[in-house]
Amino acid sequence: MKITILDDYQNVIKELDCFNLLKGQNVQILNYTEKNCALLAEKLYDTSILVLTRERTEVDEKLLSLLPNLKLISQTGKISNHLNLADCTKYKVLVAEGIGSPIAPAELAWALLMNTVRQIPQAIEGMKNGQWQVTIGSTIYGKTIGIWGYGKIGQKMAQFAKVFGAKVLVWGSEVSRNKAIEDGFEQANSKEEFFKNSDIVTLHLRLNKKTFEIVKESDLKLMKENAVIINTARAELIEKGALEKCLKSGTPKFASLDVYLEEPIYDKNYELLLLPNVVCTPHIGYVERNGYELYFGKAFENVINFINGNPTNIANPEIP
Repeated sequence: MKITILDDYQNVIKELDCFNLLKGQNVQILNYTEKNCALLAEKLYDTSILVLTRERTEVDEKLLSLLPNLKLISQTGKISNHLNLADCTKYKVLVAEGIGSPIAPAELAWALLMNTVRQIPQAIEGMKNGQWQVTIGSTIYGKTIGIWGYGKIGQKMAQFAKVFGAKVLVWGSEVSRNKAIEDGFEQANSKEEFFKNSDIVTLHLRLNKKTFEIVKESDLKLMKENAVIINTARAELIEKGALEKCLKSGTPKFASLDVYLEEPIYDKNYELLLLPNVVCTPHIGYVERNGYELYFGKAFENVINFINGNPTNIANPEIP
């Protein structure tokens, strides 16, 4: 069986220890994202097993209809909006789910928060340009950090905030808010209160039909003077165009982003990259060696189990 691994931007997957699980197998690795469905299908025509690198390539009915030899999709991490499970079932393609860890994404989100509040990237850039102390940042201590989404990542962010002496304000589902109270943190009584009272808002929501564009322009305009928004979750959580518009008007004043509507971005003139009050990273929340070993290790394990006739972690087991 031919195995294809998609979207290895950094050309590192074959260097992972877990890649030894595929030793002796017929493996093809694509080091770029092919957006043209027909061209991608040509490259995958004789592929039986497809290993996805998180959500970098969308798998829908159009693509599946062009892949008659595909039998298994092995997902790194959990299934999200990039993959339509019903379409996979329709075309009799099994989907194996993987596992993930909140550690690297939470650490990246906190690193962005720290860099944005202290304006570290701007200070570094100024020094590179022959300038000295071009910014004056702020501390985390004493600020109110608003966490929208109190899952595994949101919970770690709350603990980081506690260590730094910040106040934590949680918004999200009733379950999330109740969990936050159990952990000794405060909940907002409304979305309006959440945005008005937070010095820093960090988003940690799953993207689905209910959360699509859940953050509106009107919400952002409620934020404090010098407020910061951090989005390492999904760009689509924020109303299209609202963040750029509000950042230009000064509310919120700063932002840190790890996710974008279109990825990857190779355009140096991409609007958000040109804004001096925005810190951008290229969707590296989960891109960390230990995390890769975990994600791909489980994905490759699912592949080998399928080849050996013992499929594991199948999300659509109703396929005969």
